[in-house]
Amino acid sequence: MNLGALVLALALFVPLSAAEAQEAKAERVWRIGVLWPGGSPPGPPRLESFRQGLGESGYVEGQNVAVELRYAESGERLRELAVELVRLNVSAIATFGDLGLQLAQQTTTSIPIIALTDDFVGSALAGSLARPGGNITGVSILAPELSTKRLELLKEIFPKVSRVAVLSDPASGSQLKASDAAARLLGVKLQVLEVRGRDDLGRAFQAAKKERAQALLVFSSPLLASLSRHIIGLAAESRLPVTYQWKEHVEAGGLVSYGPSLGGVWRQTGLVVGKILKGAKPNDLPVEQPTKFELAINLKTAKTHGLTIPQSLLLRTDQVIE
Repeated sequence: MNLGALVLALALFVPLSAAEAQEAKAERVWRIGVLWPGGSPPGPPRLESFRQGLGESGYVEGQNVAVELRYAESGERLRELAVELVRLNVSAIATFGDLGLQLAQQTTTSIPIIALTDDFVGSALAGSLARPGGNITGVSILAPELSTKRLELLKEIFPKVSRVAVLSDPASGSQLKASDAAARLLGVKLQVLEVRGRDDLGRAFQAAKKERAQALLVFSSPLLASLSRHIIGLAAESRLPVTYQWKEHVEAGGLVSYGPSLGGVWRQTGLVVGKILKGAKPNDLPVEQPTKFELAINLKTAKTHGLTIPQSLLLRTDQVIE
């Protein structure tokens, strides 16, 4: 081959290699595992907001990312699904609630785990929010602090309340200590009712009626969130005013809610997953926290229970449902 032919061959070869590399990169599809502790898929606006966060990071389902959703109400079944996601060799696992993170941690120490949890540190799932350690990071929704705030709001709306039943998911137990301390200061006795699945709800409400509970506090938990429609129905039958975490539950008939935006924290989780896909290491990403909290009150539900919402509280409310 003469010199001219060699130069031409090299000129053709280099751009072709770059184009091929770019094409290979564009064709890569990242697989993201989603582990949800509930008996049905996450209800709106959860997955929609998660996909929004991924999209804002440049990852669009059906183009360059595939979301592998796995859900189960049973902890044992959820463990099996975590193993299944690891076998699929997903690029990252997004988990929700303390139990989801715990099971994912037990299943893999190499695949990045991005968790939206009730309480990273209080549940001993991470050493600190600044340095979660290992292969985990994510978003904490500060559940113990917010459960305390919801109890205070209930007392403000219902000053005479002295007996409050609590629906508690045993997998998310760190909220109980904070709420119990707040209850003592408020002069309220808590009746803790553990719920591990839908079948426990009827017994829990019967127990609350037997102990003459005057109101109900629902702790933060993906499992309890997935059962919200049933909880709202049973609460209406039992004539119990209920405080929730998400405004969506108040829109569906609950009395009051206080917490971050549900869509906002799922979007935030999708954004963190996007950082991981771009090459960030979980241990280099501090656990994020919500920056905005919403107070919602359903006046129609309040009227049903014979409760008058103080004007001072209405002025602080972000959403009033009439």
